[in-house]
Amino acid sequence: MKAHSSMLHVRMDTEMKRRAMTALAAMGLTASEAVRLLFHRIAVDQAFPLELKVPNAQTRQAMAEVDEMVKTRRARFASADTMFAELEEASRE
Repeated sequence: MKAHSSMLHVRMDTEMKRRAMTALAAMGLTASEAVRLLFHRIAVDQAFPLELKVPNAQTRQAMAEVDEMVKTRRARFASADTMFAELEEASRE
């Protein structure tokens, strides 16, 4: 059986809406998805959820790297040993 849905209309400042939608797009969310997520968390947790933030440059680079690995179906490391060796090396720097 299909769940019932309803509309929510929100009036807000045009500039605030533009800035928020830009930030949401950077997080990969639409305004509708963000509102549904917000309401879901409020309903489940019975509290206002933590703040979502736009990822910094390093995080965006890592996300792009993962997207590329998924697209090409190639892992960054040939084995777990290789991964741990590189992590060990990086921790010494």
